[in-house]
Amino acid sequence: MSAADHPQWQRIAARKGRLAEGVEVARLLPTRERRMVGAWCFLDHLGPVAFPAGQGMHVGAHPHTHLQTFTWMIEGEILHRDSLGSEQVIRAGQVNLMTAGHGIAHTEDTVRDGDRLHAVQLWIALPQAVADQPPAFEHYAQVPQWREQGCDWVLMAGHYAGHTAPTRLFSPLLGMEVLASETCEVQLTLDASFEYGLVALEGGFAVENMALAADELLYLPPGGSAVHVRLQAGTRLLVLGGEPLGESVLMWWNFLGADWVSIRAYRAQWEQGDVRFGPPLQALQHRIAAPALP
Repeated sequence: MSAADHPQWQRIAARKGRLAEGVEVARLLPTRERRMVGAWCFLDHLGPVAFPAGQGMHVGAHPHTHLQTFTWMIEGEILHRDSLGSEQVIRAGQVNLMTAGHGIAHTEDTVRDGDRLHAVQLWIALPQAVADQPPAFEHYAQVPQWREQGCDWVLMAGHYAGHTAPTRLFSPLLGMEVLASETCEVQLTLDASFEYGLVALEGGFAVENMALAADELLYLPPGGSAVHVRLQAGTRLLVLGGEPLGESVLMWWNFLGADWVSIRAYRAQWEQGDVRFGPPLQALQHRIAAPALP
């Protein structure tokens, strides 16, 4: 059997770009080909980048609604501050999980200018029944790690192989990393109710006769029970999965909302300094203005 026997598989190349701070970004969700994988609705691969002396990443105060931001740190340190009063440094192997809910604002800064940075920034769409909940922030200094099939495994979200991640979720999801120091082959167990996205953050991998380079996402629809993956030496494979959300998701800028009426209201409230997004964060970092509506 070959990849040609799977017409619902999708191979998706990242859109490359840069943040204002010069950080290289590969955007893998949303794309024209695929908007979501389960409730995962946004995936930016940041770096790796080595900042020149005196330079770093400084993302000013900006808002979110009806989603969770999920930061997986691979290298470097980022300081998170938000309108709840949270102030937390995230380091390699740790997760920051911010539940925007009704509304929140935050800033992100490298701790020391001139450092290296490598991270994954994900968003999770909140189901409509809980989308307007109070905002929250949680930091997870440790997540499950183990070794099997010749690779090192890290579970950031959900359940896998008898392990459970502590991250607080509102829909069935999987977030996992598989690291291959040497060339190896692994059998990934799949939940038939999940759809999946596989992407090499470093290195490359192959599934059947399809070889994928770094920052190419392979989408697998629900219905599978396992998939055989060949990993090149030095590969860092990100595995995302989840039950299809089954709800329409409207995303514009940093907002998720039920409709355009809601999105316009969130934008106006942010521009007006409304209490929806908590106390102002201008003292922490410059405030980012919302772009013009389409």
